[in-house]
Order: sequence, then structure tokens, then C-alpha cells
Amino acid sequence: MVTGATSGFGRAIAARFAGNGFDVIITGRRRERLDELENELCRIRGTRVLAMNFDVRKRYETEEAINSLPDDWKNIDILVNNAGLAVGFNHIDDGNVDDWDRMMDTNVKGLLYVTRAVVPGMVQRKTGYIFNISSIAGKEEYEYGNVYCASKHAVDSLSRSMRIDLVKHNIKVTNIAPGMAETEFSLVRFKGDKERAKAVYRGIEAMTAGDIADVVFYCASMPAHVCINDLVITPVQQASVIYNTRKE
Repeated sequence: MVTGATSGFGRAIAARFAGNGFDVIITGRRRERLDELENELCRIRGTRVLAMNFDVRKRYETEEAINSLPDDWKNIDILVNNAGLAVGFNHIDDGNVDDWDRMMDTNVKGLLYVTRAVVPGMVQRKTGYIFNISSIAGKEEYEYGNVYCASKHAVDSLSRSMRIDLVKHNIKVTNIAPGMAETEFSLVRFKGDKERAKAVYRGIEAMTAGDIADVVFYCASMPAHVCINDLVITPVQQASVIYNTRKE
């Protein structure tokens, strides 16, 4: 199951697993994009795809969707908590509270709602794998990052806590913390301002969604006794949140 599968990392991750013979559950808010991805993945020979249109921010909608899975789809082996976003780029004193709510509701609460609905089945079967897509912003803070950084620090902490809580059930948890990757991320953050979004990556050969999909699939392909707990991934030209070769 991949949440937020309609674009960026989620779409690439779903395609990577489907292309390697996995049955894939894809979820997202945007019905049209979800249908488009479902049709694309269904053309891959030997792969089954189930599309689920719901908003992870809505607790009861999320619970109802996951609890109503057909019997032959209930045993989710791998959960990729990918749904998330940054929105707005303000100092804390003039931040948009609606933007804050949207980030916290998606990045933290949405991840929790999905995990709570899926993981009991893994516990019962004594096996499973959870990927939480965090960010380098969950490791460091930067100017204007405030609430987004806080939400991704929460994901980072939750990943470690999940690993501890679930170790006795033989469930793997991996926190993935990407740096600069050119997806819709900046376009969403800057609310559709294409020029401002493009400028974020000026002078940087940024990562692609496919790069992150490759990393997730690699982790999932490790032997059963091996768990990669935490990965920070950046382009060569980015050493940290602050230190990079981006051109102004």
C-alpha cells in the first residue's frame, strides 16, 4: 500500500513495485490522477492494482476505507506512508495557520491514521514492513521551515518509536529522509508559482522520484533478517539543508 500515490515519490514507488510483480494498493485524494495511475499500472503483466480514493487527513474516512478492503487485499505486507507536503514559506510570526493545519494533519496525523489501521494485521501475522517518507527537514531546521520541519521531525521520531514498539512482532520500519528532489514538492509549497518553484533547484542536479523509489525497493529487497532503520539521501551537490551549490 502506497499513500499519496498520485504524484512524486508515491507514484514512482508504486510503479517500481508493480513493475517487479507486486500487487499494489494505491491511495490518493485526486480521483482523476488515481484512475490514470491505476490504468497505467494495470497494463503491467501479472500485476493487480487496487485504487482507493480517500484523504488520509480524515480519520474515519481512512479507517472505513482500509477496514473495507476485500479479503484478498487485507494482508498488506508493505506500507509506504508517503502522503505529505510542505505548503507556505513564511517566518513563524506571519505564518498561515491553515497551512500549518494542512501540514500537520497530512504529514503527522494522516500517517498515524493509516498506520493504526494497517499495522494490527501485520502484528497478527508477525511480519510486515513500514516505510515512512520523512525529509532531511526532519533532521535539521532551516529558515522559513518551522512547521514543515516540525512535522517531519515528528515522522523521524515516530519511525524510531514504531521500530521499538514493533520489534517483538518482527516488523521492519525504515525512515527515508530525502533532500532536494525535483517533484511537485516546491510547486505545492509555493502554491502554484512555477518560477519560484523552479528556482529552488537552480544549479543543482536534484534527485528524481525514481531515485527514491529505487532506494525504497532496495530496502524492501534485503534479506528477512536485515532492517535498514534510517536513510538520509541527498544529491551530490547538497551536503545538508543549508550547504549546497544552488545558484541564487
